[in-house]
Amino acid sequence: MAMNSRTQELKNSRTNKFGRIGVLMGGPSSEREISLKSGQAVYEALKAEGLDAVDIDIATADINKNLALLKSKKIDCAFIAMHGRFGEDGAIQEILERLGLPYTGSGVLASRLAMDKIASRRIFEANGLSVPQYKEIKKETYRRDVKSLNGLKFPLVVKPATHGSSIGLSIVRKDAEFNNAIDMAFTFDERLIIDEYIEGREMTVGVLDEEPLPVIEVIPKKEFFDYEAKYTFGLTDYEVPARLDEEAAKKIKSAALSAHKLMGCFGSSRTDMILNRDGLPVILEVNTIPGLTATSLLPKAAKVTGISFTRLCLKLIELAYEKK
Repeated sequence: MAMNSRTQELKNSRTNKFGRIGVLMGGPSSEREISLKSGQAVYEALKAEGLDAVDIDIATADINKNLALLKSKKIDCAFIAMHGRFGEDGAIQEILERLGLPYTGSGVLASRLAMDKIASRRIFEANGLSVPQYKEIKKETYRRDVKSLNGLKFPLVVKPATHGSSIGLSIVRKDAEFNNAIDMAFTFDERLIIDEYIEGREMTVGVLDEEPLPVIEVIPKKEFFDYEAKYTFGLTDYEVPARLDEEAAKKIKSAALSAHKLMGCFGSSRTDMILNRDGLPVILEVNTIPGLTATSLLPKAAKVTGISFTRLCLKLIELAYEKK
């Protein structure tokens, strides 16, 4: 009985400490479906912990409508569980800044920068991090009959410059596949990035409160770690932590933490990279709002260190208030 009373006291103190938490989910991007799943998982965890949480579906990019919606919910803090545009690109963060509300994750500028694979890639390069050779293509100037790849050779990776979850991504192995991959990627974005294909092991590293979590190796059963492989149970295996010698793990964690800091990220992030055949970590991108579902990678890494999913959510809220 005493233990149950103590548990209830802790829950009540957290409710008083955090106030009303609005879990922002959904969003108008191509990643809406997975954002709803992340948001629902967070919402259920917070409710089970006894917090005053409310689920808020952000269904439009209209600024005034979202301002009115958030004001009507009378929240004290926002937990952002929105992936892709309007969630990770600084847009929703800007609205929350206008309302003076603390929120989880990175600020406006860091979100905007990390979402742009080309802008972030240039910063990584300038600061000595290894990245794939790449080329930018813009829809307004691209001509199908002129293919200048600046020395890039097949296979290539074609993907939108400002999308996540591998949406619009293709691996192109021969010239005949190139234009179709370009056309498909342009349905998601006005700018594309074409990468050299890096042979090696796919690694990802979460950062929580400025500390790198254990390295995860991603082993898809399909050809590559696409949207289906990421979010369909059983299509991908994960080694948590990855089977690496101490020096390799240290090198990968250091690269992830450097990428996190260079973007100006706060609270948490997840950096995806390839450990190439020479043992060099090659940075692909930084995610400022990593997935928060049963198959998501940041919670997997946190769990290995003894941080439960609920504790992870609470930590992100604590950091949001610290930042504010």
